[in-house]
Amino acid sequence: MVPSPVVLAKVICGYDQIPGTSNHPLDGILGLGRGKSSIVSQLQSQGLVRNVVGHYLSGIGGGFLFFGDGLYDSSHVNWTPMSQEFNKYYSPGNAELHFGGKATGIRNLIVIFDSGSSYTYLNSQAYLALTALLKKELSGRSLKESPEDQTLPLCWKGRKPFRSVRDAKKYFKTVLSLAFTTSGRRKTQFELHPEAYLIISNKGNVCLGILNGTQIGLQNLNVIGVVSMQDRMVIYDNEKQVIGWSPANCDHPPRFKSYM
Repeated sequence: MVPSPVVLAKVICGYDQIPGTSNHPLDGILGLGRGKSSIVSQLQSQGLVRNVVGHYLSGIGGGFLFFGDGLYDSSHVNWTPMSQEFNKYYSPGNAELHFGGKATGIRNLIVIFDSGSSYTYLNSQAYLALTALLKKELSGRSLKESPEDQTLPLCWKGRKPFRSVRDAKKYFKTVLSLAFTTSGRRKTQFELHPEAYLIISNKGNVCLGILNGTQIGLQNLNVIGVVSMQDRMVIYDNEKQVIGWSPANCDHPPRFKSYM
């Protein structure tokens, strides 16, 4: 008998957070790590589910958490191996930063996936390189930096307030990506479209949802947070030791695959 998947609806997973006195809100949920004490590992030991956990996080708020492998077709998922070196985290290991499809030369970024982090964090070298490239791209366009907006460290003001990231996409056209080496020379890319690295502040400005992790003590760790996971399914398969992702409609509960 194939274990059935479990879905927890409307999980608060780095979801209902707004910057307050800190720009770096962190939430946590059930113990979902890679160790034997995690809840999904305990459920597996009882034969209830396979040791797979994943989530759907909606860009309009909320999301869904699932255990087991009954909600996806593996052939439609981008997969990359989990790092055995950084096994305290859900980490694919080292990555290279790409900007607009081109390598930036920023390599060996130790990346972890963390659904408890609202934002995405790069180390100082990568962050400074990224912000320099973005500012260069925006040069000559009708956007001005808005230092008075303290929502996040880097915000821009348009001719009129932005209502959504979609409104700002005519200025931000670049796709960012983190390229993970999977086997030999083959690389799997985790792409970040503008919706995955921008937010709109309460002042109607567009802000960069990627922050400098070195400044808050992350040292060389680079974190893929909720802002970059929205509207895609992310899967942590502890049995096959792989991490996967694919675009998804995260606004409604996912449908189970049928079982024979």
